[in-house]
Amino acid sequence: MKTAGNNRKTTSNRVALYGLLIALAFVLSYVETLFPVYLGAPGVKLGLANLVTVIALYGLGVKEAFAINVVRVLLSGFTFGNMSSILFGMAGAVLSLFLMAVCKKLRLFDMTGISIIGGVAHNIGQFLVAAFVTKTFGVSYLPVLLIAGTVAGALIGLLGGIILKRISRILPKG
Repeated sequence: MKTAGNNRKTTSNRVALYGLLIALAFVLSYVETLFPVYLGAPGVKLGLANLVTVIALYGLGVKEAFAINVVRVLLSGFTFGNMSSILFGMAGAVLSLFLMAVCKKLRLFDMTGISIIGGVAHNIGQFLVAAFVTKTFGVSYLPVLLIAGTVAGALIGLLGGIILKRISRILPKG
């Protein structure tokens, strides 16, 4: 039998967990700013903060991953960037999470495959915003972005699987 005290404790635990995940994503976003990557296209990043998104998607659910992702993009944008970086980050984050959630629900791929979809979708979302803002379609960057998204997505997916196995016992049940 659940009591009001148990419900409060569960809610408090969830809020604390979400806070920790947001803080971790924020720190990973900062770490990314310390190691700029230039592969011939602007905006290529390691995608470290997306590790938290993948773990939240698999360990908590779509709504929770969405909330954590949005807060992370806003915090990172206001702290390390500007409104433009928030716009680009949000476009990539929303498209990425949407496609990862659909692929996960349809059981199309394992975690690594879904993370690759997320990495590629993130870059496509940002590319589409850049095309809209500049009113050009600089396709020359697209292959670099797709390759970077694939490699980063694969690494994040593999690492996410390892981490999720280790922390699954502390995640809330259903």
